[in-house]
Amino acid sequence: MAFHLVSGTLNPTNAALLEALRNAGVDARLTLPADLGSAHAGDVALGRLDVMPNLEGVEPGMWELRRAKARGVHVLNEPGALLAAHDKLTTAIRLAAAGVPHPRTAHIDGGSMLPNLRPPFVVKPRFGSWGRDVYRCEDSLQLVACLASLSGRAWFERQGVLVQELVPPCGYDLRVIVANGNVVGAIERVAADGEWRTNVALGGWRRPTDPPVGARALAVEAAAALGGDLVGVDLLPDGPGSWTVLEVNGAVDFTSEYSLDGSDVFADVAHGLAPVELLETAVSLA
Repeated sequence: MAFHLVSGTLNPTNAALLEALRNAGVDARLTLPADLGSAHAGDVALGRLDVMPNLEGVEPGMWELRRAKARGVHVLNEPGALLAAHDKLTTAIRLAAAGVPHPRTAHIDGGSMLPNLRPPFVVKPRFGSWGRDVYRCEDSLQLVACLASLSGRAWFERQGVLVQELVPPCGYDLRVIVANGNVVGAIERVAADGEWRTNVALGGWRRPTDPPVGARALAVEAAAALGGDLVGVDLLPDGPGSWTVLEVNGAVDFTSEYSLDGSDVFADVAHGLAPVELLETAVSLA
């Protein structure tokens, strides 16, 4: 019985996850989507497909994950969950259906009317990441100009754009790592000076945190609403003891800085995701 981490790249997060699984005695390996046909019934496959760099959708491999599941492979972060996390329109729909707080969201294509939302607005791609092509518009005039400037983007022509009501920024947000329904890691992401977005790719920085009970519970609810087995949930405070889910990342990157209570976040993920049978086998062979 093997554990397949399904991704097109061995990035630092994937490398650390594999190391933690192997340290737990699990037969873990990086498996490219095209090679997933080698997985056998009873194996485990963790989908770690990310958004494509051109922001036009999810990386190749969704069909391979579906076929693996049909063959009896136990798929974690299955295609429906990955799509629900990466497609921010689906995220908004699923969170709203589950009653999870999330900014009011509208989908606009080339022929749509302006949304009935309150400014300021946030404009973003449906399949976005790294803070790319995310803009803040203070009023409808700025929104019209922003939409016009984006209308020639290939991703805009393919899938339109999302407009959301801005949750007033407070200089930081909270990213919570949820594995198998449990909070295993968290970090505060602090925006760079003069920047309202907290993405590290845009100059933001991280600081350790112990997320409050309410934030932990909301992150678990968000992960469950999308069906994600390993996700990052981004939250922003919107009042005393109150939080709003900004996004859910289905291929979340994280570091040892996310560890909580003196534990190792990667070890906690490994023990949270690896089936008992794999861990028991590892113990029996030790």
